[in-house]
Amino acid sequence: MRKLRKRGEEIRQFILSRLSSQTAEVPTATAEKFKISRQAVNKHFQKLVDGGALIARGKTRRKTYELAPVLEWTQAYPISPALAEDEVWREDIAPRFGEIPDNVKKIWQYGFTEMFNNAVDHSNGREITVSIKRTAHETRILIQDDGIGIFKKIQTYLGLTNQRHAILELAKGKFTTDPKRHSGEGIFFTSRVFDRFSISSGELFFAHDLNDHQDWMIESNYPASGTLILMTLNNHTARTTKHIMDQFAVGDDFGFDKTIVPVRLAKLGEDNLISRSQAKRLLTRIDRFKTVVFDFKDVKIIGQAFADEIFRVFASEHPEISIQEFEANAEVCQMITRARNLRRAESGNS
Repeated sequence: MRKLRKRGEEIRQFILSRLSSQTAEVPTATAEKFKISRQAVNKHFQKLVDGGALIARGKTRRKTYELAPVLEWTQAYPISPALAEDEVWREDIAPRFGEIPDNVKKIWQYGFTEMFNNAVDHSNGREITVSIKRTAHETRILIQDDGIGIFKKIQTYLGLTNQRHAILELAKGKFTTDPKRHSGEGIFFTSRVFDRFSISSGELFFAHDLNDHQDWMIESNYPASGTLILMTLNNHTARTTKHIMDQFAVGDDFGFDKTIVPVRLAKLGEDNLISRSQAKRLLTRIDRFKTVVFDFKDVKIIGQAFADEIFRVFASEHPEISIQEFEANAEVCQMITRARNLRRAESGNS
């Protein structure tokens, strides 16, 4: 009987997860995965509806399902020197979760306090709005301020010609506009510890999806004022903040010494990555890490000068840094290999 209950719970969690990601034909996928009949699948759907986890719409074959909100809550906070993220978490946010696993609570405490504090310290706004939506499967928290906008602020601070380069700096990690009071680790680790994480500001949208294993950026037709951060997490995840942070630690000091750089974020529009200036932009602040992994996913070609600047010039100037590539196609690998061979030849002749 216990095994049957466990299997039933596994089936229902699968249904909830598929509906959460808006995957089509969830009943068919459930029947195929667990080798059960459509009639049995329908019984699990009905049990979720009866338990308040799902909302059913329509009738018979046209019936559709969606996750039912267990909780929806919104609160606005005027920004002032007295506004403290730990107090907001303790008094307003944590009680909204009810009974959740300790590791899940720690992830939320870390992510919420980091992002709320960023809005307090960096937004130059007047108000922060927090919204929570919780279902039987996952919880989403939205933090929105009415300030200058995170990408615009980074662009101004670094003197960048384009706000899209601000996203590249965030993706690398170890970046802050206030180094005396902040380490620059908050957004980097928060974006990786949640299932889905996104920032909308101005006309740009930056996101990290755990299942996609990459950062991505799009331009929005609906500009967002201020900064809007959305974090989503499975209510039953086994993930921990320590597990994520350990992935970016090198050596025995457990410091934040490794980064993964999404190379495609260095592109502007349809331009290919050809020049040394593009490479130098990509290499900004890379010398702060001991291990650098360049992720070439979705990069079809790179120029000889681009590859040479990274894998020969920079690598020769910083032999203490381990420079690696990931998801590079054959053409990109050929350029990287050529640059590395030139470096080896120079080392052999020196």
